[in-house]
Amino acid sequence: MIRGGRSYVSSSPAFSNDAKRLLVCTGNTVSIFSTATGLQITSLEGHVALVTSVIVVPASSPGSRILCYCWTASLDGTIRYWDFSVPELMKTVDIRMPIFSMVIPSLLRSPADSERTQGLYAYISTENIRKSEKPKSLSGQLRKCNLTKSSLIGGVILKETLRPEFISVCPSGRFFGISSKRKLIIWKVPQTDSDQVALKKIVLHHTKDFTVLAFHQSQRIVAAGDVTGRILIWRGFGNKTFSNSHGLMDGNSQNYDDVRPGVRGDDDAESCSTWHWHPTEVNVLAFSSDGEYLYSGGREGVLVVWQLDTGKKKFLPRIGSPLLYFVDSPDPTLASISCADNQIHLLKMPSLGIMKSISGIKLPFSAPEALKGICGRFAFDKAGLVALRTEAYGIQCYSLLDDRGISEVYVCERNHQPADEVTVVVTLMALSSDGSVMSTVDVRLPEQDIGGLICLKFWTSAPENKQFTLSTVIYEPHRDSHVSSIAFRPNRLMAVTTSKGGDFKIWVCKDETQQKNELGQSSGWVCHAVGAYKKKPMTAAAFSADGSVLAVAAETVITLWDPDRNVLVAVLGDTFSPIKTLSFIGQSEYLVAASAVACMENSSSFAVVALLPKSFTESEEMTFVGRDGVILLFDVKQPFPVASWSVIKAEGGGLAFIEGNPLGEYNSDWRPKHRLLAFINGHHEYILFDPFDDQELVEHSVSVNRSLASEETEHVGYASLYGELPEFDLKKSQKAAAEAVVVPSERPWETIFSGSSHNLPPLTKLCAAFLESLLEKRPAAVESS
Repeated sequence: MIRGGRSYVSSSPAFSNDAKRLLVCTGNTVSIFSTATGLQITSLEGHVALVTSVIVVPASSPGSRILCYCWTASLDGTIRYWDFSVPELMKTVDIRMPIFSMVIPSLLRSPADSERTQGLYAYISTENIRKSEKPKSLSGQLRKCNLTKSSLIGGVILKETLRPEFISVCPSGRFFGISSKRKLIIWKVPQTDSDQVALKKIVLHHTKDFTVLAFHQSQRIVAAGDVTGRILIWRGFGNKTFSNSHGLMDGNSQNYDDVRPGVRGDDDAESCSTWHWHPTEVNVLAFSSDGEYLYSGGREGVLVVWQLDTGKKKFLPRIGSPLLYFVDSPDPTLASISCADNQIHLLKMPSLGIMKSISGIKLPFSAPEALKGICGRFAFDKAGLVALRTEAYGIQCYSLLDDRGISEVYVCERNHQPADEVTVVVTLMALSSDGSVMSTVDVRLPEQDIGGLICLKFWTSAPENKQFTLSTVIYEPHRDSHVSSIAFRPNRLMAVTTSKGGDFKIWVCKDETQQKNELGQSSGWVCHAVGAYKKKPMTAAAFSADGSVLAVAAETVITLWDPDRNVLVAVLGDTFSPIKTLSFIGQSEYLVAASAVACMENSSSFAVVALLPKSFTESEEMTFVGRDGVILLFDVKQPFPVASWSVIKAEGGGLAFIEGNPLGEYNSDWRPKHRLLAFINGHHEYILFDPFDDQELVEHSVSVNRSLASEETEHVGYASLYGELPEFDLKKSQKAAAEAVVVPSERPWETIFSGSSHNLPPLTKLCAAFLESLLEKRPAAVESS
């Protein structure tokens, strides 16, 4: 089983001491990536809830850089100590309170200062699990934990806040602080820390809410960003409060000047200056390792580098997503920046060039309300590649087997900024079975009902890298109607698009036998045929496994076509609601229509996702509590599912059967390639597993229900609507029939329609019975003896 799709940017990452590895909080685990390749090396597994902090133990000398120890904190209420070179869990501290942030200042102190400390202390931001139910009750607490004794120091609460706050620590380990609304609260770490020692603090004020703060490497300078995009820099903070008994601080005499430019009220600081470039709130603030520069970033997706002495700035623009974290490494030529699109970029310093990118799966993108009914979420190929929509007018190609991004395609060339209003939306995408061709549909939203445009595009890629290049652009492929579906024909360069305007079109590559023409460019796609059925909206399409049959849903009926001759072959059924998706089940002649369905190639099995009613998810007695969907595995020869798995966040999810082994390697423990079922939920978290291997599911604590037909206890079919029928006694019925007197009806046409509509007699019989009743009936002659 493979799990993936976790967020890489839920917390700030951390570099190893040699800067060759990057530790990233990914859900319940910490994933370790190589900074040279950007690929995952190993992971730290043990927490049972979201990991919120990872702190690498610094090297005390150049020779100890090879040591690989770290502390992690989690919402499961534990702090864990690891040797991440093995990896191996060394120690666990259970404080039984969710931890949202953690700092360990003594790790950053000089060896001489660390020797004075009586133990190793962590300062943690937790949630009070016994908080009051009042609307404005304080749920956040800043507390102190003795890691040496593995205990939380009772009765010591440094600060209570409305919610748990993120803690920032000075790189020298002398100060740490939080931002709480319009206040900065800064504590000084005692030189000799212990359970009983009291911490001094100062408060700095502002007129707007703070969002982030950062401490200078060596000087007493603190910077903070606010919700309006301003950056405030206080110099000489705490000169009065943090001075020692002789009025000295760090060996410098105290000179208190009444003129303190920019400082509000009685705030303990020498001066405060303000810089302003960001149009919206500041999310990132960090001082460079040499203390000469300040890095800032926000929603606009631009990294700003400020020269601390002069205020001059330079930029790293067009990152394309809001910035969340900036982290310097022990190597002065390397840094990382985390973005809201689930990417971590490794930067070459000081040139700010992007060397590598660690790409997680993109987060779901909410389409405009007017287009939600026609937007598709996923497109799969059989090798484990999925294409999904992104916010910045693009599509991400993601490897489910390797759990990493492969490439991105931007459907339109625009200098998109995250704060810009969305004007182009990708509504549909489809991949050919081998993943070499992709088709997309993008819609340019009209401005004041003027200027809307629909584009159908075909993209081709090289097999080795999946980097797609644009091949053909078709404007308004179905006049002014939206494209409702796209499907590729297996083993041929042919595709079909359907439209709610009442037609479908078959597209072919100009030269199916040669992907490139003599000039080395793609040969392009053209319309091969157009079809329609009674002017009904065409809502879905699918090709059979061999490509000889094209099924097109005309709202509530299914039409079958010969795609080569564009001839209507047959019309099937009539459903109660419009058909939105269609799929052929393997090599069989069966079709299935469902909102999320996956069909296994060369098999009669298929899987669907069903949403559960709220009564199931809210009932404490049901096994589905907390889960809103179920995956059902069917065989076309049986009316009941042969297996089921309950899932979370099922709405908006997708299913697919894929081929391949984990990380592209053969593993004898895995079944044949076609047995992997992939499920992506509405939050883009996914799981790959073998649906026919009970042992694998048991080992990974995934509940499976098989032989549901024999265990079914609820009423289905007729009984679910009208109740159970009374038991039928054949002998009793035959006896009653023998004793009954049968009297033929004089007017049979009045009762002949009283049966079920599907059991009406043929028309010839109806006419004969009616005409016979009209004939004059004469009494029979009685012969006398």
